Amino acid sequence: MAEHSKGFRGFRPCGYRISACFPNVGLGRFKGLVSTTFIFFTIILIAALVNIWTDINVIQDYSIFQLISAPSRNNTKRHHERIEFSLNCSEPGSPQKCLETYPTSSFEPDESSSKTCPDYFRWIQEDLKQWKSSGITEEMIERGKPFAHFRLVVVEGKAYVEKYRKPYQTRDVFTIWGILQLLRLYLGKVPDLDLMFNCEDKPVILKRDYQGPNVTSPPPVFHYCADKDSLDIVFPDWTFWGWAEVNIMPWENMLSAIKKGRQRTKWEDRVPYAYWRGNPSLSVGRKELLKCNLSNNHDWNVRIYRQDWRKQSKEGFKNSKLEDQCTHRYKIYIEGRAWSVSEKYILACDSMTLVVKPKYYDFFSRSMVPLHHYWPIRSNSICKDVKFAVEWGNNHTEKARAIGKAGSKLMEEFLAMKNVYDYMFHLLKEYAKILKYKPKIPPNAKLVCEETMACSEEGLVKKLMEQSMVKSPSHKLPCSLPPQYEPHHIQSLLATNEDITRQVETWGDEYWRQQRK
Repeated sequence: MAEHSKGFRGFRPCGYRISACFPNVGLGRFKGLVSTTFIFFTIILIAALVNIWTDINVIQDYSIFQLISAPSRNNTKRHHERIEFSLNCSEPGSPQKCLETYPTSSFEPDESSSKTCPDYFRWIQEDLKQWKSSGITEEMIERGKPFAHFRLVVVEGKAYVEKYRKPYQTRDVFTIWGILQLLRLYLGKVPDLDLMFNCEDKPVILKRDYQGPNVTSPPPVFHYCADKDSLDIVFPDWTFWGWAEVNIMPWENMLSAIKKGRQRTKWEDRVPYAYWRGNPSLSVGRKELLKCNLSNNHDWNVRIYRQDWRKQSKEGFKNSKLEDQCTHRYKIYIEGRAWSVSEKYILACDSMTLVVKPKYYDFFSRSMVPLHHYWPIRSNSICKDVKFAVEWGNNHTEKARAIGKAGSKLMEEFLAMKNVYDYMFHLLKEYAKILKYKPKIPPNAKLVCEETMACSEEGLVKKLMEQSMVKSPSHKLPCSLPPQYEPHHIQSLLATNEDITRQVETWGDEYWRQQRK
């Protein structure tokens, strides 16, 4: 007590004598004071406990799994902003496992956030039309096995995969990865389903094999492209989540890089020729395109560069960056073995894209309009048509530039990853509606999740998966599916595109008649 006495002059401890501390208070009044004080502090204590209990509940509410299983509708947006997924990898060398508590259901997103999907979503019903009236049986699914690289089943929000054969490179890996991200984005919204998937270049379900009175119905098989002679159900390709073998980032990252790259050179300052870089050995059309390159005898206004991916891989892909290829006013798209993933990267450059008449289509290209999004080129007159297109563009620079801008805007808006996921969602949802059985987990299928896929990878594959991983559920609904095309709508659309294309061809023929005079 020496320190207290020293620091506070006149301080005296009360001890057990009440009158020593309260000399002017009688014993009765003191008891009343104590009672009042006790009640006061009790109220404070109860309030504090209520606050602590509230804080505990708040903390629990922001736990990811608590949020997903028992959300509050009034706080949906706030909750969504706080949910974040992360990889939970086991120790190196240990088998990777899916979390037992992995969320498979979610609260309702903001109903007011829905808008109408882009027009190309209207092709979903057309692609499924073959099975609308009959429905899809499990026996039909099984008959698709010889054409498939893997079977994917979704049951109660979890994905199971049965692999049959290995496709080229990692196409199947990134396709499955993309579907897992869809399950995360729209947690608990993707219905149970059962599908077969083919990862090759060309379509595999040909109409001619299922014609006649005694043939079986065609099996539904998902694929990256189709044509007028096939029934493959088109689905976004694997490169939307990355292409490790050629060092191409996920589409969202790649589009951002291309947008920056194209700003380095103004359109009017770009090289006034048509540019193409790729592997010319993949198709007859590409070999024909090679003949258009600059030579001693001809200048078809084309500059072509062979792409040797093995050499590029050894050199660290220094000369194959897509964001560095927006240097010419015109770029050429031409198919390889079938449709080519290069289409979206070429269109994104905002150079006027010259499209050599394609045979195949992917999930969005059927809504592209000639002379608005691209310039059509005949496959049997490539060199002449390209030369005319470049001459026309250099004499109508504002119009040519506008076509290039429209093409790049299409890629930015139509192919925003939200729209890509929404297309996947609606396609799978409409597909699930026509299944005539309840999907069940195949005996040889394995549960797949982010942990079993990404944690077991390394190097660039793992990096691309981490870059393209959905970090939290969407706080917006998928866009609203527009009404399906009626047959006369499709005929009108095709006829309009053909008329525009013929007009361009007429201009080209007239140009060459003038050159011969």
